[in-house]
Amino acid sequence: MKGIPAKTPKLLKWLFPKYRWSFAVDAQDKVAYLTFDDGPIPEITEYVLKELKRYNAKATFFCIGQNIAKHPNIFSEIISQGHQIGNHTYDHLEAWRTGTETYISNVLLCQEEIQKNWNSTKTSAPKLFRPPYGQISKSKCTQLIALGYEIILWDVLSKDWVTNRKESYYVNNVIKNTLPGSIIVFHDSLKAERNLKTTLPRVLQELGKQGYRFDPIPVKSTLS
Repeated sequence: MKGIPAKTPKLLKWLFPKYRWSFAVDAQDKVAYLTFDDGPIPEITEYVLKELKRYNAKATFFCIGQNIAKHPNIFSEIISQGHQIGNHTYDHLEAWRTGTETYISNVLLCQEEIQKNWNSTKTSAPKLFRPPYGQISKSKCTQLIALGYEIILWDVLSKDWVTNRKESYYVNNVIKNTLPGSIIVFHDSLKAERNLKTTLPRVLQELGKQGYRFDPIPVKSTLS
């Protein structure tokens, strides 16, 4: 994901309208959508949950299937605290290096793990999908949509996985680029731990002062 801008260009959104990049909301409705990729990880996800609770914020966690299998209790805690769940493949596959059949099977395997650990036996788990590295091909996209998935990308990247930058770099990536309806990406991963822990509280605090609230991504939203 090197070289990806913190703010998604409008041209990219126009070229790929089938993906969810952000939400169209009234300018006065200061809602943003925090998302966390790559968990659940005990050392990180539990920290994120505590910070979200402290600021009365909700988020969406795009989970890796094998991490759900390793840490089902943390996965259940995400759900019990009112956050949303998304699919991030079972093995964090790169779409551009993986055949379509193998890739789709990996997504379905992750969905099985999500459903197995889904707290409610009366409802199906949501089918929100974010491709690792933001990589997705037309054929994979078409099949996933046909299977009922909504592909969720973003319009703001914290870039918390990037090393050797000042704290202000990560904070400004989010604060300066967030607008009402923005989808913001963080990572609850070991690689991003240091930057996440210094950035997330400041983002929650600063955007909160600006009047923002943080909601989970709704399921089967209408693209707009």
